[in-house]
Amino acid sequence: MSDSTKVKAPKPLKTKLNKLKRLSRQLSRKQKGSNNRAKAKAKLSRLHLQISNIRKDALHKLTTGLVSEYDVIAIENLNTKGMMQNRKLSRAISDLGFYEFKRQLVYKANQYGKTVKELDRWFPSSKTCSNCGHLLTKDELPLSVRRWQCPCCQQANDRDVNASINILQHADKVLTHH
Repeated sequence: MSDSTKVKAPKPLKTKLNKLKRLSRQLSRKQKGSNNRAKAKAKLSRLHLQISNIRKDALHKLTTGLVSEYDVIAIENLNTKGMMQNRKLSRAISDLGFYEFKRQLVYKANQYGKTVKELDRWFPSSKTCSNCGHLLTKDELPLSVRRWQCPCCQQANDRDVNASINILQHADKVLTHH
């Protein structure tokens, strides 16, 4: 967030992945049509439900907190479909539930009379220094780099906090022009 706080995502899939794999293997070893297969299938579906419920609960708590604390909330319109095509990112992104977060945030903002502003996905929020406005190239700042120092003003930037500050500044500009 723009006040330098980071929200800890619960990542239920990551924490339950080994159990999920184990139950899935057990299910595949059971004979089709047997009672033991039905029990294994029920166990696996209960675990999927538990993972889903943990994610939904965390998202409900986060979105309710954001909507009750802020009058205007700005978020990036991320290309999650494109991000899901990256093998290395897809599991982590699906574990976070971006779409569900956005859906809950929008409906709760409407319910509480607050504003959610979606910013263009092409706005370079991570690559722009929030202090001086210097824009780094894609080669200078790969996704693996989480902390970087601006070559112009020498400010040390955390990628996520810097992006949130840039989103705040960009949202202020957009909202004052409309």
